[in-house]
Amino acid sequence: MSNAYFNIQEPVNEPYLQYAPGSAERAALKEVLKEQKEKEIEIPAIINGKEVKTGRTADVVMPHNHGHKLGTVHYCGEKEVEQAIEGALEARKEWAEMPWQERVAIFLKAADIITGPKRFLMNATTMMAQSKTPQQSEIEAVGELADFFRFNAWYLTKIYKDQPHSPDGMWNRVEYRPLEGFVFAVTPFNFTAIAANLPSAPAMCGNVSIWKPSPESVYSSYYVMQVLKEAGLPDGVIQFLPGEGADVGDPALESEHLSGLHFTGSMGTFNQLWKTIGNNIEKYNTYPRIVGETGGKDFIFAHNSADVDRLTIAAVRGAFEYQGQKCSAASRMYVPKSISEEFEEKLIAEVDKIKVGDVEDFSNFMGAVISRKAFDKISGYIDYAKKADDAEIIAGGDYDDSEGYFIQPTVIKTTNPKFKTMEEEIFGPVLTIYVYEDDKFEETLDLCDNTSPFALTGAIWSRDRYVLKQMADRLRQSAGNFYINDKPTAAVVNQQPFGGGRKSGTNDKAGSIANLYKWVSMRSMKETYSAPLDWRYPYMGEE
Repeated sequence: MSNAYFNIQEPVNEPYLQYAPGSAERAALKEVLKEQKEKEIEIPAIINGKEVKTGRTADVVMPHNHGHKLGTVHYCGEKEVEQAIEGALEARKEWAEMPWQERVAIFLKAADIITGPKRFLMNATTMMAQSKTPQQSEIEAVGELADFFRFNAWYLTKIYKDQPHSPDGMWNRVEYRPLEGFVFAVTPFNFTAIAANLPSAPAMCGNVSIWKPSPESVYSSYYVMQVLKEAGLPDGVIQFLPGEGADVGDPALESEHLSGLHFTGSMGTFNQLWKTIGNNIEKYNTYPRIVGETGGKDFIFAHNSADVDRLTIAAVRGAFEYQGQKCSAASRMYVPKSISEEFEEKLIAEVDKIKVGDVEDFSNFMGAVISRKAFDKISGYIDYAKKADDAEIIAGGDYDDSEGYFIQPTVIKTTNPKFKTMEEEIFGPVLTIYVYEDDKFEETLDLCDNTSPFALTGAIWSRDRYVLKQMADRLRQSAGNFYINDKPTAAVVNQQPFGGGRKSGTNDKAGSIANLYKWVSMRSMKETYSAPLDWRYPYMGEE
């Protein structure tokens, strides 16, 4: 029983460690990396709190050293999915009735574990499994993940406090119920924080989640699951089911108890999941909530008044941090002819300085792309550009998979604004530049808006405020996250709620209160203190 209004203080974003030479955190992280590298682990499914080893296994390796095995993962299928759904629905009976403060306390504790005793483990496992540099891993596998847990807890209290007006004689109130059934969380390889948030945000609201982690990041996701268990998450609230897409997805979407889909991944996969839900709509007990973030063909658009030095650095970081494997990564760029020569010269000089290699070498700015499949796809685009008559590679263009899946940061320059690498999502360290005539500024803004089906992130550059307004107005629908004189990446929880429109997803803004509203179902209640004793109304009286 709760006999008090409980308050959660507004959080502050977790500060990031810098891992500078000679620092204590640098030494500690290197020690954990060494320890983890020396052992292989077995990654089971976790169903109803128990480890389930199916015997259908796959190796987990480092992308930057694919000869080094991190462990073995057990894949799930229909049998395990059905078992997990049954267990989750049973767990829901108690979890959904648990007072909110007891639920959020678990995730607040998990945040403190992540930023405290398990900080270097969370960082190291993400570095090893996803080939992230210590800086890229720190900002998301530690900072962003803790921010999701802390701010979602705070957002939830704001939702619960939002109550309707009550005139004299009645009490109106709203309760925010968890959804009936379960939420299916399908998570990506590129962010440990997103992988953890997708099943956890619904769970914090009182739902139960079936979590299918990406096979390419299952290593770090498994350690997240261990943290949640350590923090006191009850058995069955989040069921951890590694596996190939259809083996887990098909039986999950066939269940009449599906109440929601929380997804981050490719547009094609999201389309297929949505179609399947539509085809199954008559069998579900409720209309499932569908929240998805897919891809991007994210742009940087420069005006001739742009600060070229700062524009150059934004392009390097926006396009090449984490090997361009961010939904938000800069992939296409529009540069006016009047500044293009200066910009290209400075960009090439900076790209030539970038070191690519093993992320355990902290002097490297980039690691490897995630897998053989990704390597083949990205290198295919580079080869296409090498053979094209209307494009040239002005920086990078090399790749090597002998030890790890390494692709050098690559800059393509094209005379065709509809060139293949200007239109298609690559998801790798490839930036394509189109140089436009200064007097075709407005026409090129239209090109930028119409070139891609995606509308996730974009950045505009100018030192003229009138021009910035013009650009922002014309590109209003072109990006759900819009940046002015900055790179189009690195959204922070509670600062830049993340999500895009068009074919980039449902724009339900992870890292904001809007996302949590998808995982609650409102019940309005009216209590009348003195109900009428006569059915007749005053207007019915005689003159």
